[in-house]
Amino acid sequence: MSTLIKPGAQRQLKNRSGFGQAIRNSLTMAYRGLLKIKRTPEQLFDVTIQPILFTLMFTYIFGGAISGDVQSYLPVIIPGILVQTVITGSVVTGVQLREDMEKGVFDRFKSLPISRIAPLAGALLADTIRYTIATVLTFVMGYIMGFRPDAGFDFVVIAALLVIASSWAISWIFAFFGVIARTASSVQGISMIILFPLTFVSNAFVPVDTMPHWLQWFVKINPISHLVSAVRELLNNGTVGSDLVYTLIGAAVIVAIFAPITVRAYMRRA
Repeated sequence: MSTLIKPGAQRQLKNRSGFGQAIRNSLTMAYRGLLKIKRTPEQLFDVTIQPILFTLMFTYIFGGAISGDVQSYLPVIIPGILVQTVITGSVVTGVQLREDMEKGVFDRFKSLPISRIAPLAGALLADTIRYTIATVLTFVMGYIMGFRPDAGFDFVVIAALLVIASSWAISWIFAFFGVIARTASSVQGISMIILFPLTFVSNAFVPVDTMPHWLQWFVKINPISHLVSAVRELLNNGTVGSDLVYTLIGAAVIVAIFAPITVRAYMRRA
């Protein structure tokens, strides 16, 4: 029967089969990641404790000084805490990837009849659950404290999806560090050096015009500031502005750059 199929068609069928297998294997590896979370729930401490703790701390410490009272500060701080928490959670992707490679887990995967890219793709896919948990908890905490988005539930969902998608895109950067770094602690250190200034030197917690002029230029071009502004516009006004467009373009550029080099580096080591 195969002799009746032209060589070009055979290659197309093989490619489709290989792509389908990669998808199935990636979903299986994503399920493995969820099982790891179930067996070691302490992995979720950063996306469960942090949004609660940071929301309480920043709101009650800075609320009166910046906005006059806590309730007026909530529309400002909730989007900022949401972005900071979820973006910071993307670091775990690279750290856990490096730990699995150090333990020889990926060496065992190589002996299995699965797509070689599946362990990497599955790890990144599973971490979207972490981002979703952090997003939901931040909104729940904000609601308990009195935050009521003026735009309605539909725009809350859109804002949540925007943050999750942006964090997934950024996780490719830390996945790259996880592949090329020598230890998990070095991945953690490099990631924090990058994220600390990006998240705090932004408009996430304080108005930009209260900062020194020499610092404002960086805040205004900071991609985290664009993401925070996009989320605020969605939640508080129900509008889609240029910040959302910049955020989506930035996320697409990150994936376009780091996905291929991460896969290439991983395939060399896998």
